[in-house]
Amino acid sequence: MTTTDGRATRWAQHNADRRQELVEATLRAIRKHGSAVGMDDIAASASTSKTVFYRHFGDRNGLYEAVVESVHAFIRGNLDSPLSSGLAPGELVAALADAYLSVVEADVEIYRFVTTRPGDSPDPVLGITNRIGDEVAAAFAGWLTDAGLDPSPANTWGHGVTGFVWAVADRWILTDLRRPRADIVAFVAQLFEPAFAAQTPTASPAPAAPAAPAPPSAPTTTTHPAPTA
Repeated sequence: MTTTDGRATRWAQHNADRRQELVEATLRAIRKHGSAVGMDDIAASASTSKTVFYRHFGDRNGLYEAVVESVHAFIRGNLDSPLSSGLAPGELVAALADAYLSVVEADVEIYRFVTTRPGDSPDPVLGITNRIGDEVAAAFAGWLTDAGLDPSPANTWGHGVTGFVWAVADRWILTDLRRPRADIVAFVAQLFEPAFAAQTPTASPAPAAPAAPAPPSAPTTTTHPAPTA
């Protein structure tokens, strides 16, 4: 039983390693041929046949989803530093924008491949933006709490900022990165930093003044009837 389990484990690991090799070959082919690369060029990049790809991924959609998963893991790894740095919200937004846009800038064709989903593949953006939005929201909540502010807006702010940065990246790609990345990051910071800087703790209502003590009551005088003769 142990021998069988060991073989199964090794075989599963072999398959996982081979899938990763094929994904990396696909990324090389995308960089070389562009986001519209065909399966023939992808297979050539891996020095194998399309049949091998279909055996491991089922079809092109399955390969696409594996590439998206790999790219998302890479993006998330690049965001670790800003998310764990304890930055104030305005600085965190600028750092996240810079980290994400640097990935886009370095691999434009891969970004285009990932954001152009084939057929019925799941939305490639929704999953990662939800995860990162949750983490940004947690960072905002911590800052708000430490600053004596109501943390209730953190979830809205976190997911809103994440979606905003993703939309900015999409637009930047459409303009062929015409503006330098540093300019785009500065524009993002220019929008958000004043909003965060304007947050002030909500003043607690002043405690009510203690009621003044009641004045002492006057002594009661008892009148006794005069004695009769």
